[in-house]
Amino acid sequence: MSSRTRTPVRWTYVFVDRPAEQFPEACAFWTAVTDTSPSELRGEQDEFTTLLPNGGGDAWVKVQGVADGDGGAHPDFAVEDVSAFVAAALESGARTVAAHDGWAVLRSPAGQLFCAVPWQGESVRPPAFGGSRLDQVCVDVPPSAYDAEVAFWSALLPDWSSRPGSLPEFHVVAPPAGLPVRILLQRLGAERPVSAHLDLACGSAVDAVRARHERLGASLVAPASHWTVMRDPTGGLYCLTGRDPETGGLPPAAS
Repeated sequence: MSSRTRTPVRWTYVFVDRPAEQFPEACAFWTAVTDTSPSELRGEQDEFTTLLPNGGGDAWVKVQGVADGDGGAHPDFAVEDVSAFVAAALESGARTVAAHDGWAVLRSPAGQLFCAVPWQGESVRPPAFGGSRLDQVCVDVPPSAYDAEVAFWSALLPDWSSRPGSLPEFHVVAPPAGLPVRILLQRLGAERPVSAHLDLACGSAVDAVRARHERLGASLVAPASHWTVMRDPTGGLYCLTGRDPETGGLPPAAS
């Protein structure tokens, strides 16, 4: 673990990254499933928007149109001292992708993107909507990089709870109470580049949430015992899970 004093994470965001040509479609779907409204566009190519909660609380979801690739997802960590957070992340094994004025894009040792951004005073987690809450970035890690990736995220976020998940291939890095986004590391069954997708906690309402998402243009990929893999209208994968929308934990029978 880094010997540096860690600057605590004050807020977390999830980024929905989708191909630029599908940006409007991604915004329409993700605003509908999170009960939010898009902010004004920003960025040199109008490629960013923040989804503003309609039901109160602070924003925690953003959408980005990416110029290359199929997109995916990544977390943003809002901190009071970006430079200190970046320095500690680099010492723990991260790499700098881009250093901007006041914020930075980095990669984990396995290659997962994440950003360090200035905290703007966000503090109120929005309520769940329609029986679900978008609350997790799942990083899909190749087997050869898994142990190092678990060690990295645990060191990067030392005041978070880092613990084995419900299955041997999962590791949870959960934030202190009040932050809206947690990290799940999933060990893949075969070697391929790291990627990430979003998870929604739905509790017992998975089937109802799935039906609503399908009406909005999503499609079923594969059901499993504790989660359902979906594809949004742009082709991006995400999961509906049986975790509790309030606590993020599994129901008692699955613990």
